[in-house]
Amino acid sequence: MPENTSTPLAALTTLRTGAPPRRLLEAHARADLIGVLRDVWEGGEDWFVLGGGSNLFVGDEPFDGTVVRVRSAGVQELPGSAPGRVRLRVEAGHDWDTLVAETVERGLSGIEAMSGIPGTVGAAPVQNVGAYGQEIAQTLVEVEVLDESSGEVERVPASELGLGFRTSVLKHHYGSVAARRAVILSVTLELTEVGSGDVRVHGEQLRRALGLAPDAEVSLGWVRDRVLATRRSKGMLLDADDPDTWSAGSFFQNAIVSEAFARTLPEACPRWPMEPVIEPVRIIPLDRFDGYVPPPASRSVEVKVSAAWLIEQSGIRKGFALPRSRAAVSSKHALALTNRGGASAAEIAELARFIQQRVQQEFGLLLQPEPVLVGVEL
Repeated sequence: MPENTSTPLAALTTLRTGAPPRRLLEAHARADLIGVLRDVWEGGEDWFVLGGGSNLFVGDEPFDGTVVRVRSAGVQELPGSAPGRVRLRVEAGHDWDTLVAETVERGLSGIEAMSGIPGTVGAAPVQNVGAYGQEIAQTLVEVEVLDESSGEVERVPASELGLGFRTSVLKHHYGSVAARRAVILSVTLELTEVGSGDVRVHGEQLRRALGLAPDAEVSLGWVRDRVLATRRSKGMLLDADDPDTWSAGSFFQNAIVSEAFARTLPEACPRWPMEPVIEPVRIIPLDRFDGYVPPPASRSVEVKVSAAWLIEQSGIRKGFALPRSRAAVSSKHALALTNRGGASAAEIAELARFIQQRVQQEFGLLLQPEPVLVGVEL
């Protein structure tokens, strides 16, 4: 497999930062990917895998190791678990939005709300990608991985991936390493056959985003078109001519906090319970009822709060930039940090730290970065 030592990672990442690594390899087939990873691991050198480069923030210094770019593609149809269900096994390097478009065209429901998300299919389970209340965890059956410790190919069911809000056991969070060191080779999803006609849209968050009544019926194609339009209006669709899209998408995660902490935030702060609050059913036999009903046991529910709202209410508006910096907050979306042209990783990191400090000073909450950071400190 030919080596590339001249292409900067800035040309392969949507945030447009990063010097040429010591070695860059492209794997266009599964066998190539397995072979090169085993060789790299046997040699004990530093490495990381690059998909679409849309969730990566790379530092200015050259990466002293091997970068493996995953370019494998292809979709295999498998029987579903029940009538009206279809399973698709997709190679890791397959473009995510291309897959979404293919499923919508075929009338397969389950990932249409995630239209327009950049990147590859193999990266999707790593951070449990999602949008408008739809997450890959809802349709993911299993992944095939190459395990670093054993060098063997394994099939791992979705239940063993620790899928949570923008996380899994495979994700390298800032300041920590992945709970399991492995590279995804393929992803298997199970989708529902609904056809090209109008169907009811499930999920309150998605209906709200699309402006639909609970009983409204629309086609998958209509949902995809509306989602793409919404993402475009926020600068979340890649466009070589629009600097607002030269980003890693949402740079900060919406924060997951306790119910008690959420109550300390202003009432206007958007928030969403992470699970429904259901009052337990209590049955007291009449022959034992003495007129006293015990209060229900207290139970704390985690709450997701809007990082974009916290950023803007801390005084940082869309389009904000530090003096003489080529990095700026998107003019369309407060969560996106953008490279306005030639910005260094140091400039983007400086802006990110400034935003973290402002939000922490104002609300007592430290926002966490969503992209994987390589050679960068916040």
